[in-house]
Amino acid sequence: MGKIIAIANQKGGVGKTTTAVNLAASLAVAERRVLLVDFDPQANATSGVGVEKNGAGVYQAIIAETDLLPMLKDTALKFLKLAPSSRDLIGAEVELIDEMAREFRLKERLTGLTNGFDYIFIDCPPSLSILTVNALVAADSVIIPLQCEYYALEGISEILKTIRVVKAKLNPGLEIEGILLTMFDSRNRLAHQVVDEIKNHFKDMTFKTMIPRNVRLSESPSFGKPAILYDVNSSGAISYMELAKEIVLNGKRASRN
Repeated sequence: MGKIIAIANQKGGVGKTTTAVNLAASLAVAERRVLLVDFDPQANATSGVGVEKNGAGVYQAIIAETDLLPMLKDTALKFLKLAPSSRDLIGAEVELIDEMAREFRLKERLTGLTNGFDYIFIDCPPSLSILTVNALVAADSVIIPLQCEYYALEGISEILKTIRVVKAKLNPGLEIEGILLTMFDSRNRLAHQVVDEIKNHFKDMTFKTMIPRNVRLSESPSFGKPAILYDVNSSGAISYMELAKEIVLNGKRASRN
């Protein structure tokens, strides 16, 4: 049964979608069967793997409660499938307000897909909305991307609080996969201070891998490609491959324990 991992942070611009796309691609290159669920109305993960933002996808599946499997799209990577998003998802929050068990819509749609994949990644919107709650209810664990800048530190308490509430009331099995430090600039003293502070406070929760600031990572979405297909030798692509290895090894350790 595949592991469902939400990639969430209520703060925008922290590398959330970049992580979703590139981590999913890195595991797919390693021949793990991966599904990337674009659960953000901006649909950047959809275009980031070269798929058009129109057509049926996650919105139709959660609102009409229809099967998600026929809506999955192929990507340039054999082992990577996409559940696409579209602008229609903007209206989902309003449409779900009066619905019973609205927090469980995505979980219900993913339940039948877990046997077909080793990993399912959910790219969440940059807010603590009903969509993000849906993702956290559906997930086994959460990756929290955190930009190596001062203001990012101020926001981490909010996402951690939300995770605790969801775990207590809706999804008792939810765990934190790890805090991922992104946009690290080794030339910037403040970046080093942020890294030190996060590791001091969240030592056991922080991934060893850090994602550097990298031009190739920024360029690749405009070509509809993950960094590993755009420039496999770039520091960004290499870092996400290292993160993929870390997640696989963590999973093996957990299964032994």
